[in-house]
Amino acid sequence: MARTTDAVCRKCRREGTKLFLKGERCVGPKCSFTRRSYAPGQHGPGSRIRLSEYGTQLREKQKAKGIYGIFERQFANYYDKAKKVKGEAGMLSLVERRLDNVVYRLGFAPSRSAARQIVSHGHIVLNGKKNTIPSYQIKIGDKITFANPKESLAIEAMKNIKKSVPTSWLKIDNGIAEVTSLPAKEDIGGEVEERLIIEYYSR
Repeated sequence: MARTTDAVCRKCRREGTKLFLKGERCVGPKCSFTRRSYAPGQHGPGSRIRLSEYGTQLREKQKAKGIYGIFERQFANYYDKAKKVKGEAGMLSLVERRLDNVVYRLGFAPSRSAARQIVSHGHIVLNGKKNTIPSYQIKIGDKITFANPKESLAIEAMKNIKKSVPTSWLKIDNGIAEVTSLPAKEDIGGEVEERLIIEYYSR
């Protein structure tokens, strides 16, 4: 599986917003974006770039890729798939339904990268069977839990379950999460403006 080895805090500074790539560090005083909220590089502090329409679309696409930790080919594939599927909320709905993202949304992991590692290392059980595919598309009725609820990883996660679990399409009871519906646009939140990404790919 491909992965990036760059300094992830530079991505937040480049996009001009927090992407929450390092979990608790992003909400604390050590957050790189909090201390230096300008673009990286020697010209960062004084740079004033006026983006064109294309540039705005490109930056929104790059921001979304950074938030979800997805590379270009796979991200473009979600756009192609969304065009063929009817009745879906859209491209970002497919991205939201990735197993690693759902694990993160539930609070089982502090960040999406940590969630991806938890899934790929076999710590997550989906419908009674281990699933090690982070990009697996969850469906209504799927049940997600830890393979070993007594291990330290699961115990710590249960203590830190997020209060902001999107209960409109996910619910959790006694450490077992269930997908009650598919995520709608309002469930995804205002992190990314999907319209700009679609305009970018439909050029």
